[in-house]
Amino acid sequence: MKLKIGVGLLSVALFSIGCGPSSDNGGANLTLTDSSSAKTSDVVSALQGAVKIDGSSTVFPISEAAASAFHDKFPNVDVTVGKKGTGGGFSEFVKGEIDISDASRPIKSNELGECKKNGIQFLELPIAYDGLAICVHRENNFIDEISIEDLRRIFSDSVALKTWKDLNADFPDQPIKIFMPGTDSGTFDFFKEVVVGKDGHIRSDVTPSEEDLVLVNGIAAEKYSIGFFGASYFVENRDRLKALKVINPATKQSIEPSYKNIEESIYAPLGRPLFIYVNSNSVKRPEVKRFVEYYLDNAAQICEASKCVPLSGELYKTVRQRFDDRLEGSYFYDSEGKSRSGQLSEVYVESNRIPMQ
Repeated sequence: MKLKIGVGLLSVALFSIGCGPSSDNGGANLTLTDSSSAKTSDVVSALQGAVKIDGSSTVFPISEAAASAFHDKFPNVDVTVGKKGTGGGFSEFVKGEIDISDASRPIKSNELGECKKNGIQFLELPIAYDGLAICVHRENNFIDEISIEDLRRIFSDSVALKTWKDLNADFPDQPIKIFMPGTDSGTFDFFKEVVVGKDGHIRSDVTPSEEDLVLVNGIAAEKYSIGFFGASYFVENRDRLKALKVINPATKQSIEPSYKNIEESIYAPLGRPLFIYVNSNSVKRPEVKRFVEYYLDNAAQICEASKCVPLSGELYKTVRQRFDDRLEGSYFYDSEGKSRSGQLSEVYVESNRIPMQ
């Protein structure tokens, strides 16, 4: 699905947006900044061209809001924002078909390989935090928390429990109905790696969708359902769903998917950073350069209004500096191609960057 941002869709000073399908925060007063010295009406009208973005449905509302505000300021720049899923976005990005890929996970090693093969250099820019909410029907009164091991027993094809009673003898003898993102989704990839491992497999008898609202509606309609998606979609629909607390394997504490817990990295291991990947060649075009600068300069305010978790001020300064310095490559792989994990502030350090060869 593609969305072309129209003039007047969003004012720079006042707008209401949400990471979920709708927002009921009554509007958010934002004072967005523009670091460029080019502020005359002549320069604004002179900036023109197009910016193509696609990828994660989780990152989509953030990029959509940034694109809308930017288009309001620079009406001669056409920004298109799609949401094919993280994998779908990267499939276009590695071939140079889009300027920016929204991603709810770091780029994969095979995608890195395709970038190298096709001569695509990129800038890896974290823009927010998110967490996966494990949700059940609002009237579910038999389960309040869940462990990663129990999630594995439900979702892994090697176990694939059929009924809730199979999970716990005190639970109803009712089939478990599963709703989850499709395989092109970065949310799916992240969940799979955490719950069943890189070499494991998710069961196939599920209802998948790349549209998070479809998953919300499915869980809300099925009393004995379970599913997962970005925590922001639960926040938008907390009156329709119930989120389970997740037992932190390290602390053994049951933690709810609140923004505070996600930001403090105690909602583990289901918290994660969100990214935009920018084609370095695209940045040579003034409209793309200006858009990314605008996006990064206002990411904190946009994320807060989008009911997503912003990075710290220091991290945003680091991200902006990495963009200004055009530091290409990924921070999430070592020199042998093995993925790195951990808190973003510990992984996104210059000593970890592996430049594109």
